[in-house]
Amino acid sequence: MLDTPVVVASQNPDKIAEIEAVLAELGVVVERGLAWPEVDETEATLEGNALLKARTVVAVTGLAAIGDDTGLEVEALGGAPGVFTARFAGPNATYEENVARLLEELDGVDNRRAKFRTAVALVTPDGAELVVAGALEGEITRERRGDGGFGYDPVFEVHGRTLAEMGSEKHTISHRGRALRALQAALRAGPDSP
Repeated sequence: MLDTPVVVASQNPDKIAEIEAVLAELGVVVERGLAWPEVDETEATLEGNALLKARTVVAVTGLAAIGDDTGLEVEALGGAPGVFTARFAGPNATYEENVARLLEELDGVDNRRAKFRTAVALVTPDGAELVVAGALEGEITRERRGDGGFGYDPVFEVHGRTLAEMGSEKHTISHRGRALRALQAALRAGPDSP
């Protein structure tokens, strides 16, 4: 996929572990142990935030970087929380607080359809940029189930199981895994492909 090590442009250890697991399956070498300033997600789109993170890390480290941003889009909430997924219950909300707010917002609501969408941006030191996306449709459960994953995984159900109940199988079907495989496919297709 890439013939040079990349930096995962995140400071979230759960997200880093998940991205690294998928990248390892794709044969990508990840450079670890580097530092950069916190990147404020100020863009209005997932794609914009993913690019912002990757560009910042390339500028600081001089290495290729993969940035991502994920949004949970709940149909009954008009697509919210979207770009505010990590901050749904407030600027410094925990996973638990975000899930609690989501369940509260959907209390008594029958339409539980939702979609996770991830935008992944690859930025290289020479200024090349590539952005792809992956999505996973499912439903929001009425209560938490499972002890794996992170974030909204205990309440996001696909084919009868939450992402938190899936273990490593999650990487095969997840929005983030799909986005990273789309990145791999785009890189293999080369610059002249649509």
